[in-house]
Amino acid sequence: MSAPMSSAQISEQETNAALPAPKPQISLPEPEKPKGSGFRKWIVVLVIALAVGAAVWKIRKNSQEQVTQGQKMAAMLDRPTPVQVVAVQQKTMPIYLTELGTVTAYNTVTIKSRVDGQLIRVNVTEGQTVHQGQLLAEIDPAPYQAALAQAEGQLVKDQAAAANATAEAARYTALLDAGVVSKENQQAQVSTAGQMEGSIDADKAAIQAAKVNLAYTKITSPINGVVGLRQVDPGNIVHAADTTGLLVVTQLQPIAVIFTLPEDHLQDVLKLTRNGHTLAVEAYDRSGTTHLASGKVLTVDNQIDTTTGTVKVKAVFDNKDGALFPNQFVNVRLILEQRANSLVIPAAALQSGTQGSFVYLVHPGDPPANLLTNGSDSGTQGRRRRAAGATNAGAPAAGAGAGNGGGKQNQAPFWAEARPVTVDVTEGTQVILKDGVSVGDSVVVDGQEKLRNGSRVIPTKATRVFAADSIGAQTGTSAPTGNAGQAGQNQQHGQPGNAGGTRP
Repeated sequence: MSAPMSSAQISEQETNAALPAPKPQISLPEPEKPKGSGFRKWIVVLVIALAVGAAVWKIRKNSQEQVTQGQKMAAMLDRPTPVQVVAVQQKTMPIYLTELGTVTAYNTVTIKSRVDGQLIRVNVTEGQTVHQGQLLAEIDPAPYQAALAQAEGQLVKDQAAAANATAEAARYTALLDAGVVSKENQQAQVSTAGQMEGSIDADKAAIQAAKVNLAYTKITSPINGVVGLRQVDPGNIVHAADTTGLLVVTQLQPIAVIFTLPEDHLQDVLKLTRNGHTLAVEAYDRSGTTHLASGKVLTVDNQIDTTTGTVKVKAVFDNKDGALFPNQFVNVRLILEQRANSLVIPAAALQSGTQGSFVYLVHPGDPPANLLTNGSDSGTQGRRRRAAGATNAGAPAAGAGAGNGGGKQNQAPFWAEARPVTVDVTEGTQVILKDGVSVGDSVVVDGQEKLRNGSRVIPTKATRVFAADSIGAQTGTSAPTGNAGQAGQNQQHGQPGNAGGTRP
């Protein structure tokens, strides 16, 4: 027996029976394609093709520019370099020590009064040059003139009394011989006469003291020198016990310079001085460029300063032109030796590389074949340049006239050689060499930063360098230096230096 159906199920069945059967679906027409889509595709393809073509053109253009730039750089490296040269000299060179010194007055005297009184006159002006014995100032002499007159009057009085006492002593001696007076009375008279003689001597000494005091009222200079600023004005009362002087006189001719010497060099100096050598000393200004005076060593101090490890040395200078002044700081050159026949070059010519010191020597002609194969002036560009120089005679070289050493292609060729040298001593702006060069060799002093071993050059004589060097040897001025040593690490290996350096 089946279960009865619910009302909901009955309603659903009724509803399904009442709905009509679904109709078959009708297919819709396809949407129309937009017009011009093919044209747009062609435009996109064309834009892409243009972009690719522009990129390819830009890449090829950059490559061509790089090739052109490389060719220009190679041509610049192949071009002769203008340089300045000087000849190696053989001359006597001083070997010296450079120290700091202080100028000190040879003598300094503070003028003081030796008697008390009123200062009535100062006979010199401040800064005046005075001589020994010249009158500087005067003190009121009236009290001392009176004291001298008093001492002279006392002398006259005592002389009269002494004459009377001498006569009395003579009489008493005669009476003693006659037996009239005693021996005691006669000796008393003789003693009185002797006392009066002593009084006369004391009076004479008092007169001399009065004369000395009177002389002290006129103050004179004890040395030759220059008067400083006046410290007491006329009209003031001065005393012998005053701590402040009237004037200060300093002796400037001659004048002294005291400088310190390291104890490591002390034995070298003492060895020369003990053997009777007179060591010359040159004084330069604070910058070390201006020669002030020439003198000689006077003495070496008797002890070393343990705090600094130095010893004081005193030198004396004539200072006739007054170039040195007390308490002035100077650079002192103590000349130990005058080395004859030294090979000398300017310090600007010396270069430093991985294998030591070297200089560039300039030779006439073309560089050797072994240097050409190392890249200094080799390859097709070098041959083209030399051929152009042979065919285009008279054409100005690139960069001619732009700097020192500008010339023409048809002038005699020169080349630079990197020559190792051994440095003996460097003295200021000049260098003494042991070997590596000969007298008369031309060394480069300006333009080395653009050179390498075997480079072609256009040399020009540097007249200023030797003039400055000679001044530097005498007056301490510095020689002009070029941009040397900037590419020293590469020059020994035949590699190009820093061509971008500037020239003075």
